[in-house]
Amino acid sequence: MIDEREDEEGLQMSFLDHLDELRKRLVQSVIAIAVAFFVCFYFSDKIYNFLAIPIKEQIRKANLRREVMGESKSGLDQLKEGDEFDYTFPRDMSIGGMRIPAGTTILAKAVRTPDNRLSARTVRPWVNNRAFMPGDTELPSVFGEGQFAPGFDEDKLVIRQVGGAFTLYMQVALYTAVAFAIPFLLYQIWAFIAPGLYRHEKKYILPMLVMGTFFFITGATFAYKVAFPFAREYLLGLQEEGGFLTLIDAGDYLDLILLIMLGLGIVFQIPTVSYLLGRIGLVTPGMLWRAWRYAVVAIIIIAAIITPTADALNLAIFAVPMMGLYFLSILIVWLFGKPRRSDEEVAALAHSK
Repeated sequence: MIDEREDEEGLQMSFLDHLDELRKRLVQSVIAIAVAFFVCFYFSDKIYNFLAIPIKEQIRKANLRREVMGESKSGLDQLKEGDEFDYTFPRDMSIGGMRIPAGTTILAKAVRTPDNRLSARTVRPWVNNRAFMPGDTELPSVFGEGQFAPGFDEDKLVIRQVGGAFTLYMQVALYTAVAFAIPFLLYQIWAFIAPGLYRHEKKYILPMLVMGTFFFITGATFAYKVAFPFAREYLLGLQEEGGFLTLIDAGDYLDLILLIMLGLGIVFQIPTVSYLLGRIGLVTPGMLWRAWRYAVVAIIIIAAIITPTADALNLAIFAVPMMGLYFLSILIVWLFGKPRRSDEEVAALAHSK
């Protein structure tokens, strides 16, 4: 009875030690994220502008397509060099620093530029109570994209709350801090499980950190450059075809793109986890190969969760790279995996050689 009681107390102490270790790792992780948060908050406006580039590009493309379609329907494509015509501005524009209100009509003339394209120039001076435009002034908005007047930039995102910008920058800083802290967080995970590993297995921390950081950056870059642009084209194209005027909420957009980037950054850790499990002998290539059908089903489910659209093309854009990573993991385990041995077995094997 005494021995059993001592064993139970020993197990209880071991469990409490694990809880204390977990608490210590969580506290250190929170401190790291907090430090990174304050640094990222200082640059949060620049980080957000970088994240907003893909959506602003798509909005400008949509505006340009609408303008081209509108010009084609209004007969601008029928004009020839030398033709004079009355042009009515469809929206507020800025030309030479002068604001031209929507609905303003100006007599213009089609001329040929040195690079052999049609351009529109004013036939006579135009005056209102605030501005003067001399004759023979180029009107780039007629045949080109032009420049929206201040306050009417259609590629800007919408914020609906008074303190929305501050909240938005807080979110940007927090998500970015988590991303930058990934190497340290991986180390904390390793430090928590390391006591249960043999001494020679603890040497795998460096390659695991390098692989984890590399694949996280690769996954986030893939999301920013490939996955999100496809989703963006589909979602905004659907709204454009429906004739909707899209006013994109800045917070909703931030949640969407960061969900995709962080989600794929974490999913791209499949090779890192497989390397670790294979190196300490918990998985084998045969085990992973036999489970590939189940893995494909799990990957499709995960891809369906993080994919922002319901079409098969975008699902495939998310799922196919994940499947490739799974089979890459089989190769990694085949190259670097080994049966698990104790420190004594490793030492005996080294002496036998």
